[in-house]
Amino acid sequence: MADHILIIDDDAALSQMLEFHFEDLGYATSRAESCAGGLGLLETGEPDVILLDQQLPDGRGVELLDELLRRAPDVPVVMMTGAHDLELAIESIKKGARDFIHKPVKNEELEHAIRKALEHRRLVRRVAALTPAEEPADTPGGELLGRSDAMLQVSKEIALTAPSQANVLLMGESGTGKEVVARSIHQHSGLTGPFVAVNSAAIVETLLESELFGHEKGAFTGAVARKIGKFELARDGTLFLDEIGELPMSLQAKLLRVLQEHSFERVGGTQTLTTNARIIAATNRDLELEVAEKRFREDLLYRLNVISIALPALRERREDIPLLVEGLLARIGRSLHKPPLSLSPEAMARLERYNWPGNVRELENVLTQCMVRARDGVLTPEMLPLPEATAGADARSLPPEVAVLASLDEVEAAHVQRVLDHTGGHKGRSCDILDISRPALDRKIQKYGLVVPKERLV
Repeated sequence: MADHILIIDDDAALSQMLEFHFEDLGYATSRAESCAGGLGLLETGEPDVILLDQQLPDGRGVELLDELLRRAPDVPVVMMTGAHDLELAIESIKKGARDFIHKPVKNEELEHAIRKALEHRRLVRRVAALTPAEEPADTPGGELLGRSDAMLQVSKEIALTAPSQANVLLMGESGTGKEVVARSIHQHSGLTGPFVAVNSAAIVETLLESELFGHEKGAFTGAVARKIGKFELARDGTLFLDEIGELPMSLQAKLLRVLQEHSFERVGGTQTLTTNARIIAATNRDLELEVAEKRFREDLLYRLNVISIALPALRERREDIPLLVEGLLARIGRSLHKPPLSLSPEAMARLERYNWPGNVRELENVLTQCMVRARDGVLTPEMLPLPEATAGADARSLPPEVAVLASLDEVEAAHVQRVLDHTGGHKGRSCDILDISRPALDRKIQKYGLVVPKERLV
């Protein structure tokens, strides 16, 4: 017997097209154009998968989702919507939807979602119904903004990952929003404890152990009182370890022990303390290469990388820039107590062309400068503190005839990039050619947003 797809969508033309398409693929189908109609068809026979639109004449699809899952808990639901709303995607998947598809529908994407949903149904046919989770609250400390397919995929992964309590490794360039994603995972996790963040690169090595595990009074010079460490503070919550690739090898072993045994001691202490904090780590390095070069423990990587989420660079989702600009300007305006700032079309076009080596963090910095300096509430292209030569092209790929007229920074960026390309990203040989130290090379890569071949920023 053919698998049966129930399509609930008030767009008659689209549902009929989907009906014909799936029947041609060998599926059985039925259609409804409202919440009530969908529930009525569900009463006549349980489908194998439900394709559900978000906007219906008598209600929202995400609200109907609860009732569908209550009546047919093991029938997977694939949501469709014309709105590019990341919180809606998180809400839908958290409530129990199997997948979330944007309109206009891409046949290959939808077919893949249906196949995966049917596989899921076969696996869980005999499993008890899952209880839908609670409505998510607003994400603290920032929000996920984006309408691109890449950011929709990130939102799906957040929704699927958050309730699992598994450790998560966030990967992406500096400024892509790894802490925002970490906070969102915590917000949707159901954990009762706090979200505690540690930047491994911002704390000197001699104090980092105390920062993580705490210390007893008199443990070292200057330890005039007991200090509670981040692991202790994050008990029953989430500990976010940013820039985990910067963690010294000596502390990697101690972190591994905590992840394995869920216990630790304060520096200078003898009492064994326990923690069940969930670990979310973040890095802009290729940790597998770090392992190969003996700078990161392989066993620690396995413990951290239970689930991995890759965050796209801003230049890989330029279509999100207008939405990001709108959200950032509103937030910056509130924090600076400044009136709204609008952008001319030319200014927005320039923001969309720029390569953004610092990603969203750089965009926020640029908009903050503009907000502080703005006089009449309108932002024009000449007000943007962006290099002219890189607003329409990447300075790292300037051709020689253009580089002659470029700034010294642009010439240096282009030359260092050529050397990195020539050495295949080998930093030791690159340093020999450039006659600079490894830290100096790393600073130039970060300063100019250079791309090490194969994106291995190590």
